[in-house]
Amino acid sequence: MTTIATNKKAYHNYHLQDKWECGLALSGGEVKSLRAGGASFTDAFCHIDKGELFLYNLHIQPYEQASYLNEAPDRPRKLLVHAKELERMNGHLTRQGLTLIPTKLYFNKRGWAKVEIAVGQGKKLYDKREDIKKREVKREIDRSIKIKR
Repeated sequence: MTTIATNKKAYHNYHLQDKWECGLALSGGEVKSLRAGGASFTDAFCHIDKGELFLYNLHIQPYEQASYLNEAPDRPRKLLVHAKELERMNGHLTRQGLTLIPTKLYFNKRGWAKVEIAVGQGKKLYDKREDIKKREVKREIDRSIKIKR
């Protein structure tokens, strides 16, 4: 599995619960651009529209050698999931305060571009501070263990 991009803000701003692996409907130039590492998750989100799952605001840089065949870099992209998974996601979204967030973009072992999406609930400011404290305490413990060795 080759990771292309990770949505670090999703882990900071949301409590993530269930995760799914979804395929992406892409054009040829977009796939080549992804192989070159040209993707970013700034403000990306997923939404169910007319019984289909779409990914919005995923920026894939235009592939330079594709010239006029390039797609718009921020266009909505269809995510490929099974109908039962889509129903389950929709059930999660009916609860208040939950949203679908893309967390990781990667190529699987077969070379297909995949997106990992998760159901997330927004964190409050005090939750974010608590996570930062835990991270710093863990870092201090790891440092002291390393020094004693």
